[in-house]
Amino acid sequence: MTEEVLRAERIYKRFGGVIALDDVSLSIHKGEICCLVGENGSGKSTLIKIISGVYTPDEGDIYINGHHYKKLTPIEAIREGIQVIYQDFSLFPNLTVAENIAVNEQLAAGKKLVNWKEIFSIAEEGLRKVNVSLPLDAIVGTLTTADRQLIAIIKAILAEARIIIMDEPTTALTRKEIDALFRVIHDLKSQGISTLFVSHKLNEVVEIADRTVIFRNGKKVMDQDAKGVDIKTMEYYMTGREIDSTQIVLPEIEEAETPLLKVEHLTLKGVFSDISFELMPKEILGITGLLGSGRTELALSLFGELLIDEGKIFVEGKEVKIKRIGDALKHGIAYVPDDRVNQGLFLPQSIGDNLVATIIDRLTAAFGFVNRRQSGITQTQWINQLEIKTPSKDLAVESLSGGNQQRVVLAKWLASQPKILILNGPTVGVDVGSKAEIHQLIREIASQGIGVLLISDDLPELIQTCHRILLMRNGRIVEEFQRTDLSEEKLNKALIAET
Repeated sequence: MTEEVLRAERIYKRFGGVIALDDVSLSIHKGEICCLVGENGSGKSTLIKIISGVYTPDEGDIYINGHHYKKLTPIEAIREGIQVIYQDFSLFPNLTVAENIAVNEQLAAGKKLVNWKEIFSIAEEGLRKVNVSLPLDAIVGTLTTADRQLIAIIKAILAEARIIIMDEPTTALTRKEIDALFRVIHDLKSQGISTLFVSHKLNEVVEIADRTVIFRNGKKVMDQDAKGVDIKTMEYYMTGREIDSTQIVLPEIEEAETPLLKVEHLTLKGVFSDISFELMPKEILGITGLLGSGRTELALSLFGELLIDEGKIFVEGKEVKIKRIGDALKHGIAYVPDDRVNQGLFLPQSIGDNLVATIIDRLTAAFGFVNRRQSGITQTQWINQLEIKTPSKDLAVESLSGGNQQRVVLAKWLASQPKILILNGPTVGVDVGSKAEIHQLIREIASQGIGVLLISDDLPELIQTCHRILLMRNGRIVEEFQRTDLSEEKLNKALIAET
C-alpha cells in the first residue's frame, strides 16, 4: 500500500442537537483517487470542512503527513498541502488567466511591484504541470466553466497541493470537458497528488474512483476498493434501500385532437433555428443536447425571457404571442430553471413565502394586504403535497437540502396551476434518493394532465422519465427517440456525435 498522506480518525461533529458526523474515519493515500458519495445531509461537506480546517471536530484526531492535529486551522491545512476546489472556484473574474494563476505566489512573496514577465512565467509553468493550453491574457470571467476549473487546479498545484478536494466538479461540464478533467486527475495521480472527489454522479464515480467511500446520516457505511462497486451497490448504501428503475410506469399520454403545446419553425438568430414539435397532455417530452446546442435558450424563449425572431407558438390550438414572462404565465406556461439557488428561490426568505411567490396576487386582499390565513393554508398544502421535509415553513429556504429546495421550486410553479411545465435540469446537484423521488413527482405531475418539457443532459434521467426525447445540435433538432426503443448507450452515441 502507498504512503498515507491523511487520516481522519473517529471524528464526531454536532451542530446543536444534530449529529453531523458520528464516529467517522477516513484515510487517503499518496496518488489515490478517493470518491466520497452520499445523499445531501450525509456529512460529506462537514468532513471536507474539518480536514480543510474550517470546522473543528468535537472529538477525534487528524493526521496529515505524519503530523497530529486535534484542532486544524485553514492555514495549517494549506501548509500541509490540502487544497479545496469549491464549485465557485474562488477566482477573480475580472483578472486574466495569468494573474489568477500567479496571484497567490505574488502575495505570498510580498511583491509590491508587478513583474509581468514573472507572472507569465509562473502561469506558463502551471499550465505545463497539467499539460493544458489556455490564453494567458484572457479575462477569466469570459472563459468556460471547464477552463475556470483548470485554473483552480493549477493554482492548487502551484500551492504545492498533496491532496486536492473537488466538490461536485462536473456539475456544469459537458461530456468532453469531463473527459478532459478526468485526464488531468489521472495526471495528478501519476505525480503522486491525491484527489478526494465528491460527486452525486455515480456513473462518474464508477469511472474515476480507486476507492469508494459512502456516508449515510453522518456515518461511514462503506469504504472499499472501487473495483466491483457498481451503481446499484452505491445506491443501496447511500439510501438504505433498493431503487428499482425497471418498474417505472409513465402516465398514458392523453389522446387529444389538439396538442397542448405546438411550436412551428421557431428561430432565434444565432442561437437556434427552425424548431418544431408538439407536446400532448400528460406527455413528458425530453430535450437534450450538449451545452451550446440551444436547448436552454429554447426554453427561455417559450417562457418569454428571450424573444424569438421567427415562428409560431400554439397553446391548446390557439396561436399565442409570448414577448415577456407575463405572457407565458397568462397562457399557463411555467419554467423551473436549472440554477435553483440564483434563479429559482429567494434563499433568505421563508419556505412558506417562496411557495406562494407566484400566486401572491391571488392571496392579496383589499388595500393590498396579504391574506395571511389563506397564505398559510396554501403553504401547508404544498408542503404536504410535495412532501417537503422541514420542521417549519417559517425556516429560510436555504436551510433545506438540495432535493427539498427543488421541491419548493416545483411547488411554487405548480401553485400557479400551469398547463405546461418546463423543467431545466430538474435534479442538478440532487442526491440519488431525492432524484428518484423527484422523477416520480414529475410523472405524477404529468398524470394530472400537465404537459412536461424536460431539458437535461442526464441520460438515465431522460430515459427513465420521458416518453420521447428530442436531440438538439447546433441550434436544431436533429433526431427524435422513442423511450421504448432507446438505450443509454445509443443516446450517448448520438449526443456526442460529430456535427
